[in-house]
Amino acid sequence: MSASKRDELVQRALKTFYQGGFHAIGMDKLAKETGVSKTAIYKHFRTKEDLILATLRLRDEQFRNWLMRRVSALASEPRAQLLAIFDALGEWFDEVEFRSCMFVKASSEYQDRSHPIHVTAAEHKRLLLIYFTELARNAGAKDAESLARELLIIKEGAIVLAHLFEPGEVANDARRAALRIIEAELPD
Repeated sequence: MSASKRDELVQRALKTFYQGGFHAIGMDKLAKETGVSKTAIYKHFRTKEDLILATLRLRDEQFRNWLMRRVSALASEPRAQLLAIFDALGEWFDEVEFRSCMFVKASSEYQDRSHPIHVTAAEHKRLLLIYFTELARNAGAKDAESLARELLIIKEGAIVLAHLFEPGEVANDARRAALRIIEAELPD
């Protein structure tokens, strides 16, 4: 399988896993949904879990790049960028394909904290925390790490609740909660 075919398989598998879960999607269904035979899948990925790891790495790259670009496009000042995180989330929640967080799903289906899939899901959140900390530091937060953790908690809760309830309301509530924390940490 060529690199471009492999990349195409990972992209299609990502979509399939995101919509249907990891354990619920067997190899027969995955082959059908991706249009790639099981034999061809196994030629490139030793196990289904290896393919899951590849999809999580791709999703991490796609999501973090998207979020950083959107935050920069929505706000130029560091303080406003902290709040723009939640504006970007609101946009994501409005997408027809929105199905909550692939990393939360992965960590709940692979709960052993030492399992590579769980580790990869946790790494995604750690990288987001680093980004949020950088934004908080640039905004002048005295305790940038604490502010970043609080904003990450709000973000993660909003993603879960947007999947369960009215996404627009959840996005607005999360933004208001973030604003209160930002204003308390970064007074004018």
